[in-house]
Amino acid sequence: MPWSTTLLWLLVCGMLLVAMLVVLLIVRRQWIVAQGVCFDLCVNNESGHSAKGWMLGFAVYGSDELRWYRAFSIVPLPKYRFERGTVLINQRRDPEGTEQAALHVGDVIVETENNTTVKQFALAPETLTTLLSWLESSPPGRDVDKVV
Repeated sequence: MPWSTTLLWLLVCGMLLVAMLVVLLIVRRQWIVAQGVCFDLCVNNESGHSAKGWMLGFAVYGSDELRWYRAFSIVPLPKYRFERGTVLINQRRDPEGTEQAALHVGDVIVETENNTTVKQFALAPETLTTLLSWLESSPPGRDVDKVV
């Protein structure tokens, strides 16, 4: 077989592999999104004002936890689980300098304390309002209207 035919077969196989990975990413995202309310959320294990450490991803609300998934991963399991009641939102600020290129346009950054190594969240302002409401509310099924 001439080298040009071998090269053509390698090129076709490489393109098929890339196409399969893209389809796998799309199927994974659709499967995760079907599990609940989903929104874009970037996380950072570093504190400070630089682009270093920011990871693109999305989160899904559960009844007692927020599950965070990397945007470009084929792993179906969440990278982080934030338990309701252990997440504190502190300071809010706009992205500065190189952070603007690392995050979605219009995102705000909030400092957080939680049960993981994540120190910062970046999300849309309207999504932050929803997240704060979810954090402050009681999980479904709890008797919140009974006075002791």
